[in-house]
Amino acid sequence: MTDRFATLTFTRQVAAPLATLWQVWTAPAARAVWAAPAPTVTVVFLEADMRVGGREVSLCKVEGQPDIRCDCGWLELVPPQRCVNYEVISCEGVTQSAALVTADFAPAGEGSQLVVTVQLSSLAADMQAGYRQGFGAGLDTLAQVADRTMVLQRRIMAPRQVVWGAWMNPETLPRWWGPDGFSCRTKRIDLRAGGEWVFDMIAPDGTVFPNHHRYGEVRTEDRISYALHWGENGPKHADAWALFEEADGATTVTLGMIFSSAAEFQEAKGFGAIELGMQTLGKLARFVGAA
Repeated sequence: MTDRFATLTFTRQVAAPLATLWQVWTAPAARAVWAAPAPTVTVVFLEADMRVGGREVSLCKVEGQPDIRCDCGWLELVPPQRCVNYEVISCEGVTQSAALVTADFAPAGEGSQLVVTVQLSSLAADMQAGYRQGFGAGLDTLAQVADRTMVLQRRIMAPRQVVWGAWMNPETLPRWWGPDGFSCRTKRIDLRAGGEWVFDMIAPDGTVFPNHHRYGEVRTEDRISYALHWGENGPKHADAWALFEEADGATTVTLGMIFSSAAEFQEAKGFGAIELGMQTLGKLARFVGAA
């Protein structure tokens, strides 16, 4: 290999605000949406711990080809400015490359700028071309995903254990979920990983909105991920996650939603989804006696 070492730089202008872009880059549920470098690639996450010292392990799967394994370790997280991680790529037990990846985030007008620097060491094969293609395609997808992502956040003056308990208890979740004046009528509820919540949201005027949440990852007192469907087994309209972070006796809840299309995102904003979502988090705060 004549070009074993290389420094690659990728720059993207993203229409989303900085806080949204940071969530799309760091939240495991969001990374699972944009990580595939091509439509023919399926990415399976085996481990995802997005903290300094944590690891992310994933497999890139292409039909008829051996899996490509990616081991990441998070070295620095400075929200929402900078993220640094190492990345080791292997195939069938043979290490292909090692890299140091630095992502810098900055506001740019009404949107954001993302600059990713990859310091690459190719080992078993020349990986420059693959990195240029893979990172380039992944960042293009990330920019599109960020443009249809909604992020809501509220600091609740209660311990994380209490906030988590109100959210992940099948008896209490239906009592506060939904905007002001809405109620929930549950058909089935199982809040474990792989479980589901099938329910109707009922507006103050009696209008019924069928909902179906399918739960993916459930990491106790840390995060959950779930898919939102229009009614039982209906079409999916968003991938969502909730993060729970405790500091000084309070809990910051971050609720993220990647809508299935830009049109659905714009429609949701148009009918007041941001305001209604903040009302929902406000009801959670009141339920735990923190508002």
